[in-house]
Amino acid sequence: MTSVDSFKSKSTLTVGGKTYTYYSIAEAEKNGLTGVSRLPGSMKVVLENLLRFEDNRTVTKADIQAVATWLVERTSDHEISYRPARVLMQDFTGVPAVVDLAAMRDATAKLGANPQKINPLVPVDLVIDHSVMVDNFGTPLAFEQNVELEYERNGERYEFLRWGQSAFDNFRVVPPGTGICHQVNLEYLAQTVWTKEEDGETVAYPDTLVGTDSHTTMVNGMAVLGWGVGGIEAEAAMLGQPITMLIPEVVGFKLTGKINEGITATDLVLTVTEMLRKKGVVGKFVEFFGPGLDYLSLEDQATIANMAPEYGATCGYFPVDADTLKFLATTGRDADRVALVEAYSKAQGMFRTTESEDPTTFTSTLELDLSTVVPSLSGPKRPQDRVALKDVTPAFLKALPDLSAGRGDDIAPFTEGAVAGADYTITDGSVVIAAITSCTNTSNPSVLVAAGLVARKARALGLNSKPWVKTSLAPGSQVVTDYLTAAGLQDDLDAIGFNLVGYGCTTCIGNSGPLPQAISDTINEKRLVAASVLSGNRNFEGRVNPDVRANYLASPPLVVAYALLGTLNVDITTEPLGTGSNGQPVYLKDIWPSNHEIAEIVRQHVNADMFRSRYSDVFKGDEHWQGIAVEGSETYGWNGGSTYVQNPPYFEDLTIEPKAVTDIVSARVLALFLDSITTDHISPAGSFKSGTPGGKYLMEHQVAPKDFNSYGARRGNHEVMMRGTFANIRIKNMMLDGVEGGYTLGPDGSQMAIYDAAMAYQSQNTPLVIFAGKEYGTGSSRDWAAKGTNLLGVKAVIAQSFERIHRSNLVGMGVIPLQFMDGDSWQSLGLDGTETVDILNVETIVPRAVVNVKITRADGSVLNVETRCRIDTANELDYFKNGGILHYVLRSLVAA
Repeated sequence: MTSVDSFKSKSTLTVGGKTYTYYSIAEAEKNGLTGVSRLPGSMKVVLENLLRFEDNRTVTKADIQAVATWLVERTSDHEISYRPARVLMQDFTGVPAVVDLAAMRDATAKLGANPQKINPLVPVDLVIDHSVMVDNFGTPLAFEQNVELEYERNGERYEFLRWGQSAFDNFRVVPPGTGICHQVNLEYLAQTVWTKEEDGETVAYPDTLVGTDSHTTMVNGMAVLGWGVGGIEAEAAMLGQPITMLIPEVVGFKLTGKINEGITATDLVLTVTEMLRKKGVVGKFVEFFGPGLDYLSLEDQATIANMAPEYGATCGYFPVDADTLKFLATTGRDADRVALVEAYSKAQGMFRTTESEDPTTFTSTLELDLSTVVPSLSGPKRPQDRVALKDVTPAFLKALPDLSAGRGDDIAPFTEGAVAGADYTITDGSVVIAAITSCTNTSNPSVLVAAGLVARKARALGLNSKPWVKTSLAPGSQVVTDYLTAAGLQDDLDAIGFNLVGYGCTTCIGNSGPLPQAISDTINEKRLVAASVLSGNRNFEGRVNPDVRANYLASPPLVVAYALLGTLNVDITTEPLGTGSNGQPVYLKDIWPSNHEIAEIVRQHVNADMFRSRYSDVFKGDEHWQGIAVEGSETYGWNGGSTYVQNPPYFEDLTIEPKAVTDIVSARVLALFLDSITTDHISPAGSFKSGTPGGKYLMEHQVAPKDFNSYGARRGNHEVMMRGTFANIRIKNMMLDGVEGGYTLGPDGSQMAIYDAAMAYQSQNTPLVIFAGKEYGTGSSRDWAAKGTNLLGVKAVIAQSFERIHRSNLVGMGVIPLQFMDGDSWQSLGLDGTETVDILNVETIVPRAVVNVKITRADGSVLNVETRCRIDTANELDYFKNGGILHYVLRSLVAA
């Protein structure tokens, strides 16, 4: 425990006969931190963290005072060091993180130090949830068959994680088939108030975390402050490094009114996402308040919090209230913990009641009357592009020319394609995937029960899913199966094709599995714009399925409804879904459940015993997991023949003292990108084919295309991942005219894969730069988007703006992010990719400095462009000068 307590905040709290030590905001206010009781709740969590970790080195009195000063301007350029209580990982991002830790142990041994210096210093939970694919669907055997395939494909990865579970302290693994990491966090891991035994005291403090998945924010719904970071930043946090950040702005989002009959939490979150994207909240905290909270369940709040990455915020925080306590009890948390949460949050001024005054100390605010929310989808490419349900068909028709670009003028819209061996045809707009998937909605019993009731009513009227629709149900936890089964709704879902396919992220991460071959063939032969409707949070280009160009986010009951309808070309609000067994048309209103029906089933069938039973032995796993042999050494025995796990090159020839950073001279342009390039564009997660650089590598290593798995599953092998960087099938490099996919111009001016061009430039010792537009790096907290960029030899990315996590990840991998100033863009400068670029004085660069970029055109003319260095803090500068954050941490630990 730190011995510094400048504001005399250390206090005690007695709950249920037990005494806890805590750092009181009220006491700190009495002793000099004037006004801090008026801080937004999320900022109180930050303040408490600083009070608790004050040590006159990483946290000073001035840092704490800066939070009180924030109340004056509601913004700050003061940098603080923040230490989360724990780290959460999923396997797509967790495997490469554990690979890095294993590589750091090797490097530590080579430097003559003890490999055990590399060990998590804060609790780490890794939930294996991203590896299951929807290969089999629509049958009672789908779940078992998909599990078998999952273990068959991922045996090397799972052996490696089992080694990590035994080799590292403070590191737990939740085995496959348990649920999505965010729902496991919400239902089991998170406590709202955390405790730790320290120096003979039980210290109570807010539960906080960072996660290697951007949707870590879901747990903000139960007043746990957490957000997504890249794997490299999470590794530093777990190894004891504070997260350095500027004191954030906090945007208050006031909710009033009450949701109308028939409106779902999904409709609400899509509306919130649209509003906050328009406002612009990248890098900011968002905190929800107002009387409308009285009418939202905690699961509704978690749904809204989950999509913070989609609206661009660092977090989407909700206060503790009576519903938080009810949720903790319902999900089986210990009664003593629930009592502590209530007492602690009230003592810290963090407990909201119906009578509470609205907070007033936000940076800015916006407001939504819940009664104005209407049924909605979002798509066809971005989560923030909300479309009212009644407008989906005309909006799709308007988007069709863009979606079909590149297929040729010889194909007219809505050309029918006969499906071989079937008695139906498909066209542009045919829904070929309907998936209840992803953490966004599978945390929320109300929308899952609603989906089950839609299925029940449709089944009773004689409707079924259209035969060309690939249907799937991938719940966020096993508890979902328990309450759907108890209510008899799983039988109804099964009857129309929504059988259980697995417990994991599936379609939302790109693990939708292949479409039936005949349907895939028709789509590709006719170059159709096929559609998916999924209850996920991500619908970026090329993410869901390579055969599907139009992707829409929707609530689970609407996913079921679109499976029944089978097309976007018909207005689902006015036209029949189909003909019932009585020969009469069936409309959406005929099968839509009432709010009362939903609430009654939730009340009857969701209970604490289900949660206690499912989580009683959560780390044990099934017979597949228990049967994996565990290697016991402190360093990993790398298998040179593995195509899943390889020792990465980051620490080759590492020295105790870092080498000086150097100027970037005569760099060539690898790509010119437009706005909203996502981390999916940069480092795709889904499947890939044999003609890609990654596919060619695997075939050279005797891996058949059917066993390629996905980029996400291959993240432990840098050879696959660097070949997959910028390999998204929908990415457009504007150096090439009308070409879709990961291509560029090589050193000789010919078109080639970006990976091949990068390797050709590396052989000539030529550095590379990338130019981009606004919101570069939106989407998932994907460290491989930065790692791959680094391994391709890119030294700087120059963009109009950066998304928060990716900017940090670039710095963490030694890549300089530079931001155009004064409205400049590569388009306004007239760049075409043939230029050379010089970035000088890199050795003396300082955070947020103005950096001159010298651009020399092919004709010899020169442009000097001022940019803003987006290395934002002094700590980030240290990381950059060390070659990356992991190099900095490793050197620090070895020297300790």
